[in-house]
Amino acid sequence: MKLDKIDIRILCELQKNGRVSNVELAELINLSPSPCLMRVKRLQTEGFITGYSAQIDVSKLGQTLTVFAEITLKNHRQIDFARFLTTIEKIDAVVECHLVSGGYDYLVKFITAGISEYQAVMERLVEMDIGIDKYFSFVVLKSPIVKSHLPLESIFSS
Repeated sequence: MKLDKIDIRILCELQKNGRVSNVELAELINLSPSPCLMRVKRLQTEGFITGYSAQIDVSKLGQTLTVFAEITLKNHRQIDFARFLTTIEKIDAVVECHLVSGGYDYLVKFITAGISEYQAVMERLVEMDIGIDKYFSFVVLKSPIVKSHLPLESIFSS
């Protein structure tokens, strides 16, 4: 399915407010409600919209620690990557995991209650013998820019 400008506008508006009513959404994109709803349902069916969720202000929950870890695996066979991912996806503290190019294999984002919980998670991962060769941790001191939306209009304008 190829997206047109109306589809992109629908996605942009839904990123801003996933709870917007279909009537309001239709008004925002200058479309009547019935075709707007059909487009949203098609975007869901085709997998462009994968779900809706609330954005939580982590700082309101009390003391938390965000850490980015560069993780390098000992071996680089397909089975090694699969074993690592199967284990790490079960760790609640892992909120993002990216396979990257460069000097390490994965960039993993952890959110924990504090440094001791993070260290316990990492020690447990190393002890599980899931192929971790080394890791480097970067504690987030402040996050002055965090965007929850994608720059869809600029991505699709080219």
